[in-house]
Amino acid sequence: MTTTRSRNGRTGENRSGHETAAAGRAKQRALMIGALEQGDDLSELQELLRTAGVAVVGQLVQHRERPHPNTYLGPGKIDELRALLKSGDANVVACDDELSPRQERNLERLLDVPVVDRTTVILDIFAGHAHSAEGKLQVELAQLQYNLARMRGLWTHLERLGAGAGAPGGGPGIGTRGPGESQIETDRRLARDRITALRRRLERVKGSRETMRAERSRAQLPTVALVGYTNAGKSTLLNRLTGAEVGVRNRLFHTLDPTTRSYRLGGRDYLLTDTVGFIRKLPHQLVDAFGATLEETRMADLLLHVVDASAPEDELNEMMRAVDSVLGEIGAGEQPRMLILNKADALEDDQRVDVGLRHPEGLLVSALTGEGLEDLGERIEHEFERRLRDVELLLPYSEGGRLAELHRIAGDLVREDTPEGVRVTARVPATVAARFQRYVVNGNHAS
Repeated sequence: MTTTRSRNGRTGENRSGHETAAAGRAKQRALMIGALEQGDDLSELQELLRTAGVAVVGQLVQHRERPHPNTYLGPGKIDELRALLKSGDANVVACDDELSPRQERNLERLLDVPVVDRTTVILDIFAGHAHSAEGKLQVELAQLQYNLARMRGLWTHLERLGAGAGAPGGGPGIGTRGPGESQIETDRRLARDRITALRRRLERVKGSRETMRAERSRAQLPTVALVGYTNAGKSTLLNRLTGAEVGVRNRLFHTLDPTTRSYRLGGRDYLLTDTVGFIRKLPHQLVDAFGATLEETRMADLLLHVVDASAPEDELNEMMRAVDSVLGEIGAGEQPRMLILNKADALEDDQRVDVGLRHPEGLLVSALTGEGLEDLGERIEHEFERRLRDVELLLPYSEGGRLAELHRIAGDLVREDTPEGVRVTARVPATVAARFQRYVVNGNHAS
């Protein structure tokens, strides 16, 4: 993985180029560990590692209510893990949860191999998939926030070692304050300074996004955002609906930068946005760092929650809960939403019936074959139609621009040329009706 942490807790980044980084990942062979509840497994961690380019050579699971506070797994399992490492060819241990600095430090000391947690793996994937300047800034911010906590953990550990040296007043003893201590302080200060600088740059990016959003708002085009678990098929659906050519690959977190495309439906233009996929245990550092990107979701008029209908039912429900959780965290939990049951092409007839019975509010579609997309278009139209208001307007001939604007917003409209101007009957959003209030004919403004 490109992001590495040396044994002393300091962080670094592989800067020798993409090919060297890929070669390094190819040599990593992971033994997965998890403190899981009954019924859970490590399949998602395995897929994350595959996406990161790491080979999985084994796993060790302990069923327990909560991880051990010091070593994640209990003492007996640690002994078992140590034996597995000695007898196998794993050269890294990958944990299914985010480890505390203490847990990570203790595991590396006991196992004598590098230990990475789920958050590290996800951050590494994001770093490899970020292409835009904004995406790279967001990933760097998330990595720094995550690694800063590890610096703090190591610093506290060293302070305790110093205090134990028997100096008067419990302070550091002679010989315990050295270059390593001052270096950690320097690292922390540099990390905090960089975090501040990144936040400022992302604030400027946020301002640019808000400007673009304001322009779209003035155009009064309805906005629809595709949300869902990673690899649910959102990008494929965007391509199918809009004719776009957004890159699609069968890997987690392929899309990081939101992509917005125009979508023509029933004579009216819509804006359709593909957003970053969600996942269980999504690192809070990423939710914070990708705030500007996730804002696109919060500001959308309608969310299409795309799910992989071919997933086992318990897994499907867990993925839906994970998406609900993230949407709530970013303030989009109350947004109007439609459930889109994607990948219908992968279902047998009896599975289709079962999915329909379990999720009657959902619409079964296949972004791959186009099945169900006509019905999806009708549902989107109906959702926005019920928010529209009927207006009858009289526009002077001198204001052709206003007529063109109305035509773009309303799509189909009824027009009659009269001596006084153009008489128009249209269905428009309430905000547009308010803007055209002075052109309303005889107060004919339906509610």
